[in-house]
This record gives sequence, C-alpha cells and structure tokens, in this order.
Amino acid sequence: MSRAVIVAVVAAIGNLLHGWDSATIAGAALYIRREFQLENTPTIDGLIITMSLVGAALITTCSGALADWWGRIPMLILSAVFNILSGLLMLWSPNIYVLLLARLVEGFGVGLALTLVPLYISEMTPPDMRGLLNTLPQFVGSGGMFISYCMIFGMSMLESPSWRLMLGVLSVPSAIYLILIICFLPESPRWLVRKGRMNEAKEVLQIVSGKENVHGEMALLVEGLGVGTDISLHKYIIYHADDCADELDLSNEGGKIKLYGHEPEVSWVARPITGQSSLAVRSLYGSVGNSNCGPSVDPLVALFRNIHNRFPETGSMQSTLFPHLGSMFSVGGNEQRNVEEWDEESLAIEGDEHPSDDHGDSDDNLQSPLISREATRTEKGFDETMPSQGTNYSTGQGSFMRETREHVAPGGIGGGWHLAWKCSERDASDGKKQMEFQRFYFHLEGPLGTFQGSTMSISGVSWDASGDVGPAKAVALVSGPAICSEGLIYHSPVGPSVAQPSEVAVKGLSWWDLTEPGVKHALVVGVSIQLLQQFSGINGVLYYMPQILERAGAGTLLLDLHITSSSASLLVSAIATLLMLPSIAIAMRLVDISGRRSLLLATIPAFVISLGILILSSILNLGSTVRAATYVISILLYIFFFVMGFGPIPNILCSEMFPTRVRGVCVALCGLAFWVGNLLVSYVMPVMLKSAGLAGTLGLFAIISVISWVFIFIKVPETKGMPLEVIAEFLSLGAKKAKDK
Repeated sequence: MSRAVIVAVVAAIGNLLHGWDSATIAGAALYIRREFQLENTPTIDGLIITMSLVGAALITTCSGALADWWGRIPMLILSAVFNILSGLLMLWSPNIYVLLLARLVEGFGVGLALTLVPLYISEMTPPDMRGLLNTLPQFVGSGGMFISYCMIFGMSMLESPSWRLMLGVLSVPSAIYLILIICFLPESPRWLVRKGRMNEAKEVLQIVSGKENVHGEMALLVEGLGVGTDISLHKYIIYHADDCADELDLSNEGGKIKLYGHEPEVSWVARPITGQSSLAVRSLYGSVGNSNCGPSVDPLVALFRNIHNRFPETGSMQSTLFPHLGSMFSVGGNEQRNVEEWDEESLAIEGDEHPSDDHGDSDDNLQSPLISREATRTEKGFDETMPSQGTNYSTGQGSFMRETREHVAPGGIGGGWHLAWKCSERDASDGKKQMEFQRFYFHLEGPLGTFQGSTMSISGVSWDASGDVGPAKAVALVSGPAICSEGLIYHSPVGPSVAQPSEVAVKGLSWWDLTEPGVKHALVVGVSIQLLQQFSGINGVLYYMPQILERAGAGTLLLDLHITSSSASLLVSAIATLLMLPSIAIAMRLVDISGRRSLLLATIPAFVISLGILILSSILNLGSTVRAATYVISILLYIFFFVMGFGPIPNILCSEMFPTRVRGVCVALCGLAFWVGNLLVSYVMPVMLKSAGLAGTLGLFAIISVISWVFIFIKVPETKGMPLEVIAEFLSLGAKKAKDK
C-alpha cells in the first residue's frame, strides 16, 4: 500500500497551497489595509480576500469537463503553474490592481487543486482506505496554514514587514508541487479506461497495487463506465461450480445460475434462497420505508444504512470460496497466482473470429474480452430464476469463513464486494438465439453454518451445513453490464462476450446523464452539503481570524512577550491551525470506521456549542482578559470540531457518489457550489461584522449549522468501505425505488 499512500500524499500537497493562501492573505491583509488605507472601504477590503475565490469559481465551472477531456494529471500541473505565476505577480504588485489580478490567477490554481485532488485520490485508492487518504488534503492544508502563519508571524516581528514578500513566497511550494506531480503521479486508471487506453491503465494499476495480475481491477473499471440497467437486489447461496457435486442434486436445475469471474476457468453457482420463511426477517427493500433511522429519513439513506448494518465489518469478511478474486489495490500482500495474460492480438473466442474497427489511439488490447473465455459458453440448464424479494436470514458464528494471520483470501473488488457475470441464451423476436449478460456485485452475508440446525433446503435440495466447508449466503446487486449493452454489441461486436471498452468511451458524456435518478440525487446532496459547509462560516472565520482576535483583545494575553497586537493575533492564529492537526488525525482514524455520516452528525453539535459560547462572550460584559481568553478557546474548539467532520467529509462524499462517466463534471459542479458559498461568505463577512456585529454574524452561522445537521440526517447516505462502482449502483437503485414509491 506504500505506493497508493505516496500518490495520495503527493496529490494532497495541492491543498497545502490553499491552506498557505488562506493564512498568508489573512495575515498580509493587516498590512495591505494600512498601506492602501482600506479601513473605511470594507468592499475593497473584502474584494482582496475574495478575488482568489472568484478565480476559483470561474475555473471550476470548466474544470470537470477539462479533467474528463484532458486528464487529471495535466490539470494538476496547470494548477501548480497558475500558483507559481500568481506568487510572482504578488511579489511585484506595484498597485492594488495588479494585486487583484494576481489573486485572480491564484484562484485559478487553488480552484483546480481543490476540485481535482479529492477526485484523483478517490480514483487511485482502495475502498477500505479511501476515507483516510482523502482526509490527507485537509491535514496537509492545515499544515500549510500553520507553516504560513509561523512565517508571517516571523515577518511581522521585522521593523518593516512586507506583505508582498508574505504573498510572493507561494511560488516556492508551488514549484516543488509541480516537480512532485511530474515525478510521482500517474494518470488515473479510471480516466485511462474511460478513454480506451487500456495498456496504460493496466500499467498504472500494476504500479499502484504492486502486483502483475490486475484482471479483476480492469474488469471493475470498465464496468464502472456506466451504471447498470434494470438494477435489482437479491439474495443467493453461492458456491463453486465444481464443489459439492455429490451432495447437491444437480439434476434439479430450477433456479441455478452459473456465474463467471474475471479469471479463466473460475465459476460459481448461485441459487435463490427459498423456503426459509421461519428464519426470514424484513428485506432490504421492505425495511427502506420503515427504517429505524426515522420516518422522515430519505429512503436511499435508509437503504445504505441497512446495507452497512448487514455488513458491519465491511471488507473484513473474506472467504476461501473466492481464492481467485484479487482485490482492487489489495491491502493485503496476498500471493497472486499466475494466470493467462490478456490476449492483446487475437479477437477469436472459442474458434469464432469477429472483426473490429481500428480506433486510432486506442490500444491493441481493447479488443480483448474482460470476461473469462469460459463465460462465452452458454451453460445449458442454468436458467435464470430470480428469488422473491423480502427474504433475509439472521447471521451468527460459523466455521465456513477461514481467516488466519498467515493467509487471508483476497476480497474481490474491495470492501468485501465481488464482481461476476452471468451468460445465457434467450430467444430473440426473430426466433434466433441471442446472448444475454448480467452483472453481479455481491457481498458474502455469512456462511451457511450460521443457520439454526445443521440441515436446510436450497431450492428444494437438502444440504448439510454442519461441515467446515460449504456454500455462503450473499446479497447481490444484479443488473445489465456496462460493457455489454445491446447497442454496443450491434454497433461493433467483439465476440459474444463483451463490447469494446473504447466503444463505451466513444459514447462520451451527455447532459442527460446528469438526470439519471442516482446521479441527480447525488448532485443534490453534493451541492447542498458544499453550500451548507461554507454558510456555516468556517472560511469566513479563518480568513478574518486575526482581525477577530485583534478586536477581542487577544494581544492582552501576550503582553509579557512585548509584541504588537497584530503579531499577537497572528501567533494565536498559528496556534489555532496547529491544533487542527490532531483533530484531523482523529478524523483520519474514524472516517473509515465510524463512517462519514456518523462523524458529521457527532461533530456539528459540538462546534455549534462553540459558536454559542462565542456569541455569549461578545454580548456579555466580561473583563478584557476573560473576554480574550473566551474568544481564543471558543475559536479553537470551533475549528477543532469543524475540521474533524464538516471540513474534509463533503469533499470525500462528492468524490465518491458519482459514476466514472460523469464524475469529473459532477465533482466540478459540487466544487463550484463550494467556491460560490466561500465567495459569498468571505465577501459579505466584513460588511456583516460592521453592520450586525460579531454576535449577529456568528448567530447566523450557528443557525445554518443546525440546518446542516438536519439535512445530513435526512439526506446524506453512508458510503464508507464500498467500491465507487458499487456506491453508484446503490444510489441508482435507491433513487429509482424512492421515485417509484
């Protein structure tokens, strides 16, 4: 996992530049205001702060489309170049107009980084560590703020502090970031697959995962190009196709489904769970409307909650039943068995040749099937019979799962989820046989040994579940595969198994894709949570913290140091940003354990209380020392709890909820909401401080924070530990089910 961590750390340095900018402009503004005499012109004063936000909002409007067209890495390189240029302009700045231009250019760089860094990290890291590694940008950004405040504090002790030098130093870390991007960051394999550059995607996966066999990862990424059609949720008993032939009466073919993995000669049998009403509990569908989340909670949120309740140890349940499914950037150092490499030259499958068009820049191996060649043989007698909804079983302890310290079987595509396909024949309208594929994302729910008693019936077949090895229960998302749509097969068929990934990419992005129920729901959640985050006031407090502390008399706490009030406020600001780091470290530890939603719901009330204390201390007639101390402690607590939850999690959620085809555009739209909210708060805050006072301004922030908590409780689903592709499938399924109610 060291490679994935290195990639995430290097990418996160882009947020260091944002933190650096936030701190330097907050400190330098004290001296800019004096030089240009802006004390009585709060509009211009606010414009200096917000000009970078204007640039960030402008560039974000097109950053998603550019990132989808040009790639993630070129856009990160461009962000570093913008920051270098802006630093040089601010170092020169002969007048207020050049300064405003430099701040605009800096906004271009910061906007690109903050939009694309979470997206890039989400696409490069495994599900079990995605939250932790996607919290790194917040950690690094806070570290950048601390370093910057320390630098500005040191400069403020000089006889003539230079705000130009304070701002111009930004060019140095920006140049370092540019070098690191070029040297260490590969392009996102999901973007490469979307563009049909399969060889490059395979090489990146091998580098990041540290293994040669990445067939499963490649299949998952191609399936992630689109959300499946006709998604439904079912429950099965799954076992190896060649296991237990003696025990099971295979002549009873009703309900049996043959599933194929991404490896050659690996297949399973899935059978619907039936006839177990005495052990049934309410199904996932049935519990959506009656979840213990509460009657007002969005049904989609309830669906995700029930999934996580069903699999509390997400990603930890791994079975010897699936020894050949390699996990996406597998955390474990499991031995990978040697398998046949992809056939990069031949299109022949089972002796049939299928011609293919030349697609220019597409790699030769685009014509290779992602499903095992064995999957192209239609299994006679394995007809599809879907189980009824509303069946579920209690889980307990069993001996079927085998996990030891020495060897843990790979976990499929991550988070305990697995990917397989069903291939069958059906009669077409013209009387001819037609190939039909279905995709299965399934999660093991527990061994059969957890059922009460040692004997049970599977589709009418008696099975002894008391042994150490046997079939396993599973919950499966069943849908039409993205790589095998009917239109693509007839457009340019490549054998009876799958369509070319390049053909999926050629379709491109349609704005109608944003109206798909799951995408639309995710957009509403992502845009809303970004706006609410900003309207809760964090960036306004950070930008104007030195001024707030200076007004509160923070300098009285440091009289013995014989420093000016401006320097004292900068020192307190540096201490405040330093205390962010342990808070974010706690968030990094909890975000993949307690989850995104739980962390938000726990931390928002804490920083609302801190805002309340700030409001009271500004209203009550306290002594100067007590008032200053209360301000400092309250601001520290507010920042501590904010950056533990509401700081990093909105960006994490926005980078997780969208399918690959629309992820760049949708993340950019969410980023635009972030910058618009940031811009509004930062621009109007000096005006609000002057008109409504500190108590009125903070009171408004507290009210919006309470509204944020209610919105999160009702609308925001839990996405921890799930592969990006599975999250998109569940969002689509849940949104459609809610729409049909």
